[in-house]
Amino acid sequence: MTDRHHSGAPWRNFYGRLKGKALRPAQERYLDEDLPRLQIPGIGWDENPDRARLDLGGVFGDRPVVLEIGFGGGEHLVHMAESRPDAGFIGCEPYINGVAMLLGKLRESGADNVRVHAGDVRDLFDVLPEGALSAVYLLYPDPWPKKKHHRRRFVTPEHLEPLHRAMAPGTVLHVATDIPDYVRQTLEEVPKAGFEWLAEGPSDWRQPWAGWPSTRYEQKALREGRVPHYLTFRRV
Repeated sequence: MTDRHHSGAPWRNFYGRLKGKALRPAQERYLDEDLPRLQIPGIGWDENPDRARLDLGGVFGDRPVVLEIGFGGGEHLVHMAESRPDAGFIGCEPYINGVAMLLGKLRESGADNVRVHAGDVRDLFDVLPEGALSAVYLLYPDPWPKKKHHRRRFVTPEHLEPLHRAMAPGTVLHVATDIPDYVRQTLEEVPKAGFEWLAEGPSDWRQPWAGWPSTRYEQKALREGRVPHYLTFRRV
């Protein structure tokens, strides 16, 4: 859309939750003390109204950069950061309770290769350099189950087109979901956006990726009888 706020930011509808139950005092402290240090400067419209590209080298050096979109409570993101100290990780999550949970896990972990964007991933896409990302994870995204809300899902051109631009050719997009219709829409929309589905047989979408730590969202899906799918795409 072209309508703009007085700040110069484009009008973007946001439908997800920004905050849930009251935060614990320790979580409030994490947000006050740790989030300013771990946020990537230059994403916000007020500080970067011209949408200049981020200097990721100034943040991560020459390490490859991995993005997790909607990291929930942060368990997968922290696991990746601990497993790959040679890489830099960006976690994007607008739900402030989830951000607080991640910050607590990072304090316990001591991993220093994670940076956070506590907001809409579209604002991050605006300023990511072309081909900056070496891998992307989209794990158990909001399913928006009603048909009239399917356009709100991440796997739509509004998100996939800038994601494709931000990923380097040949890099991999991982999508995990337990919602059959989300699988359908993913398999329809992601290839159209310039990605190749890498599955060669059923085990390629039925078995989790190597080193996968089961998340709380996945455990809930299994308890409720839903079947996780693990879809892997290569950016063409």
